[in-house]
Amino acid sequence: MVSFYQGEIELEYLNGATFILEECIDCGTIFQKEIPDDFLINKLYDEWIAPQKAFESYLKAEFSFNLPYYAQEIMTMIAFFNMVPAKLKVLDFGMGWGKWCYMAKAFGCECYGAELSKHQVEYAQSQGIRVIEWDEIPNHRFDLINTEQVFEHLPEPLETLCHLKAALKPDGLIKISVPNGGDIKRRLRIGDWMAAKGSRNSLNLVHPLEHINCFNHSSIIRMADIASLEQVKIPMFLQWRYATNWSGLKRTIWHLGRPLYINVFSKGTYLFFRQKGIDEVRKH
Repeated sequence: MVSFYQGEIELEYLNGATFILEECIDCGTIFQKEIPDDFLINKLYDEWIAPQKAFESYLKAEFSFNLPYYAQEIMTMIAFFNMVPAKLKVLDFGMGWGKWCYMAKAFGCECYGAELSKHQVEYAQSQGIRVIEWDEIPNHRFDLINTEQVFEHLPEPLETLCHLKAALKPDGLIKISVPNGGDIKRRLRIGDWMAAKGSRNSLNLVHPLEHINCFNHSSIIRMADIASLEQVKIPMFLQWRYATNWSGLKRTIWHLGRPLYINVFSKGTYLFFRQKGIDEVRKH
């Protein structure tokens, strides 16, 4: 774990801690029993993950995948809502360095961000992103709330989802995208903690301190159901129409297969939700 972080880890803060994984008998989510408190979370995200080095690494990755991906997603959402971008109000919850917000802003959306790390908040604000605090979120009404690689880090994911739901417009959507832990039990049986991140046997899905929740498709659906949310499947033709960066066979297969994987085979952990009962309200 020490080699994973770019800053210095003060191991004395971890004395007496035990890494224990448990499974929710209701939804099947794998989660860490002992998790950081607020003090340790601030240590982790503002010191141990060396902000400047993390920012430099982040910038290198943006242009190879993330920016085209953000552009594709935002164009798809604009088409799905069939709205003038200037009328589309969006929130990026857990915005990181604010790049998704910046892309949404470039398309003309009314964009807000929320983030824990003060370094990332300051950078996003320097780029003209409006940053709001946790307590301010329910005062707004958003068409789309984006959560990209966020819920795996949250101590109280269900409570957070309910908090965000309160800020949705009646037809609003919330996106949850997390690492897919569908085969985490196989990986744990192998137990290769040195497996490279992104490899078939990687255990980064349950990385101590950070990835405290390991979701699968069914567990996200179940959490949303408890929060009175229902899944919305984005039409596949929209996903294909606005796909960007088709360079290479691997990327082409990814673009073609992902909508099928999610919409047809009901797999994956990239999902959209809305408040339950919207169709019934429309009928009346």
